[in-house]
Amino acid sequence: MTSVIKYKTIKTGYWRPKTDYCEIIAKSVEKLIEDGDIIVVSEKAISIAEGNILDESKIKPGFSALFLAKFWSQIIWGYILGTICHFKTERIKHLRRLPIREGAAHKQLILNYAGLLQAMKYGSEGGIDINNMPYSYACLPLSYPTKQANQILDIVTTRTGKTVTVMVTDTDSTFSFHNFHFTSRPTSIRGIFSYGGFFSFTIGRSFKLRQRATPLAIAGQRLDVNEALHYAEIAHHARGYGAGRTIWNAADKFRVRYDKITWEMLDSFEHFPIVLIRSLK
Repeated sequence: MTSVIKYKTIKTGYWRPKTDYCEIIAKSVEKLIEDGDIIVVSEKAISIAEGNILDESKIKPGFSALFLAKFWSQIIWGYILGTICHFKTERIKHLRRLPIREGAAHKQLILNYAGLLQAMKYGSEGGIDINNMPYSYACLPLSYPTKQANQILDIVTTRTGKTVTVMVTDTDSTFSFHNFHFTSRPTSIRGIFSYGGFFSFTIGRSFKLRQRATPLAIAGQRLDVNEALHYAEIAHHARGYGAGRTIWNAADKFRVRYDKITWEMLDSFEHFPIVLIRSLK
């Protein structure tokens, strides 16, 4: 990139279900944006606001989910694949101590919604996320994020009259080998290949390929794939990790079991679901 990039993180409260996120975004940026700006919004924040969440404590795991939690996650990931994929020691230790009942319920949810190849991953399987979530809730990915990107674009452009771009992103990794880009989760961005689930993730991590946050949908001005990946990664690092990078980090901060984290606890941390990016050509 030859242009200079400026960005601004925009702090909001934690977006609980039924939050009017379009109104929050429009109000947050209306006095800041200029023509050509890119508004990057967290997919997870939007999905929670739309109530796209499920309580894993109500899921009864089957044999396959129990196998994935006990043998596949604790042993294969904990003692073999975690090392091959260059996981940090702390993450490997947590995998080896994964609670079987809760882990199996999570894997059953993945099997139900995303299939076996996603369930074989260690986390963020199929875009389903349990980090920065209260109690035993899991956040499901948006089915068609282009819809939400266009809704946000419409209200912002109507309110401000500015020509801008809206991008919805996820922290799940897109890996790059030269100009070939692939990710383990679904995305509609042209130039990023989405397939393989477990295999894509394991190949990308084990070979230490370049990894960046994943753009899921773009509305407004067209961005090429390298620009989209660049902006998604800027936003990812700018907004941070809320209450913690993992559920274990969050539980340590609040000094409770990870399934005892409340909405109010999450409210107490700063959240930056919106990042405004400006390219100075």
